[in-house]
Amino acid sequence: MTEPETSEPMRDPTERFSDRVAAYVAHRPGYPDALLDRLLETTGLGAGAVVADVGAGSGIFTRQLLARGLRVFAVEPNADMRAAAEAALGGEPGFTSVAARAESTTLADASVALVTAAQAFHWFANDAARTEFGRILEAGGRLALIWNRRDLTQSLQKAYEELLRRHAADYAASNHMRLDAGDLGGFFAAGRMDEFRFPNRHRLDFAGVVGRLSSASYCPPEDGPDYRDLVAGIERLFADHADGETIEFAYDTRLYVGDIAR
Repeated sequence: MTEPETSEPMRDPTERFSDRVAAYVAHRPGYPDALLDRLLETTGLGAGAVVADVGAGSGIFTRQLLARGLRVFAVEPNADMRAAAEAALGGEPGFTSVAARAESTTLADASVALVTAAQAFHWFANDAARTEFGRILEAGGRLALIWNRRDLTQSLQKAYEELLRRHAADYAASNHMRLDAGDLGGFFAAGRMDEFRFPNRHRLDFAGVVGRLSSASYCPPEDGPDYRDLVAGIERLFADHADGETIEFAYDTRLYVGDIAR
């Protein structure tokens, strides 16, 4: 995956969320139950199956996997995000926290039935990660890539997108929504994968939308003019789109499942 040129050097992806953990935990959406249903149906996995949730972050998707009775290695390189997952999920049966990167998970050969990456694959779409996933997956193991992608057919999301493009300098370089089938296909055997889409809705008050912005890696510094312009733009969004004290963020949630390319 080729990064677009930017005027500022990109921060190490493993460090980008260290100062955003609280906002991430409080204001990021989960994933539709229907997605978990389809994932388990497609992979044929049930309670007790072992999953590596790579780039697990604060454990949003890990929690949903655990709720289905799966045993989960939550692989996360960022110490602050990992600590949030451990605080939330440390007492859950089947949860194991792993301090490692996607390219070197430290897991044993052929030790997992499924590798998942929820809202994370765009940070490690590279040959080293593909090789590592092939190493840790058992024979017949599957790969699942998941994103909550903002639904740009919604007028509110169109306006929010324009705000980000105008005032968040890092947005173009770190935006997962620019990934295409070519970026994903190289990770799947013969470039083939099953794609599923699910509607997802997340209702937020004004503080929640500002918090959702602050949780993003591309959010500009809060003491700078771009951040102030973004918050002013969010105020206008509320004036135009609020239903009472909240607005609804619409997502087109994507699930890609297939055999790993080896």
